Amino acid sequence: MSAVAGELADRGHEVLAYTGAKYEQRFRAVGAQWLPWQRATDFDDSDLAATFPPVGDGKGLRGGMANVEHVLMGTGAGQAADLLAEVARRPADLLVTDHLAFGAALAGETLGLPWASVSVTPLPLESRELPPPGFPAMPARGPLGRVRDRALRSAVHAMTGRLLSPMLNRMRAGAGLPPTTGGMDSLLSPHLILAQGVVGLEYPRTDLPPYVHFVGRLAAAPAAQELPPWWAEVESARSAGLPVVHVTQGTLDVDLSDLLKPAIAGLGGERVLVVCTTGGAPVDALGPLPDNVRAARFLPHDRLLPLTDVMVTNGGWGGVLAAVQAGVPLVVAGASLDKPEVARRVAWSGVGRNLHTGRPGAARVRRAVRQVLARPELAGRARELGVRMAAAGGAGAAATLLEGLIGERVAGR
Repeated sequence: MSAVAGELADRGHEVLAYTGAKYEQRFRAVGAQWLPWQRATDFDDSDLAATFPPVGDGKGLRGGMANVEHVLMGTGAGQAADLLAEVARRPADLLVTDHLAFGAALAGETLGLPWASVSVTPLPLESRELPPPGFPAMPARGPLGRVRDRALRSAVHAMTGRLLSPMLNRMRAGAGLPPTTGGMDSLLSPHLILAQGVVGLEYPRTDLPPYVHFVGRLAAAPAAQELPPWWAEVESARSAGLPVVHVTQGTLDVDLSDLLKPAIAGLGGERVLVVCTTGGAPVDALGPLPDNVRAARFLPHDRLLPLTDVMVTNGGWGGVLAAVQAGVPLVVAGASLDKPEVARRVAWSGVGRNLHTGRPGAARVRRAVRQVLARPELAGRARELGVRMAAAGGAGAAATLLEGLIGERVAGR
């Protein structure tokens, strides 16, 4: 979102970023003004339980449903109220929303403004040709598979009708809107959806609406970042033909025992250089490191990924897109939120392995990394899709599409 905001600001647009206090400076740094959450409950996305105790660690069905109820939908009416008050004070031409900030969708509907959704996860739009979004199944093949997917969609519709629709309509009522029968798709823009990724990484479908555009990876320009004293070892390893394996859990799922520690245990002593990032946790929390393992809180992906042979990740969509754009094959161990969807797309597209768990054992990680290193076609496929990602245009393409939506509104006045 900061990449889109920065591109629009660079083009001379007045950009107001409505976001939590944690991200104020990130948006100000790219030239946007800041509007704080006021009626909506602000929170730290790396510690949801501090503000929303029922979410707990966010894992499993119970944690996921609590996240939807208390965080995503629970803050929606307050978000809409904040945005409506701001637009009454200072009119806007366009709303551009992280598709999980549901209040912006409610505000757009109330105001009758054109609005655009930026899909910050794999495209969640339902299709009559695919399993339901979020259901743990790959796209079907053949007539029997299509029958299976149709049955799955019916079953999921019945379940969401009982579980999600009441939450959705309570949120809408809180924003002064009538009930909807449109389900979760009603929270996606009917004007423009900016989908990250490209065809080939995303499942094909013939019923994709014309207002959905794949724009590759949306990423702000990398900031200068100090490199650790051992950085030269990464460059030397690559030059010497020693495989470099990057292991990351992103910045939100920070339980080091989920992936980082098993990966270190599994890859310690292997003929690879392992480069870990903790996402902010102190490096010494990892304990003693094997001789072939290096670790830092953060590392710049624009510097690291071109030197990387395999990336082991819990499936954050942004990190996976960065790896694919750099032509790096993946091992994904994802279990919460959208991460299983990401892992399925990695396996389906041929750019890596899906471990089907968020807490793999050391031996499982070791086997998967060995398999990816032994299959050069995975790296070749990643490079192929990486070229497509770069060609899709990123934030520049997104801004051009958004300007087109503004132009349509101005022309219609």
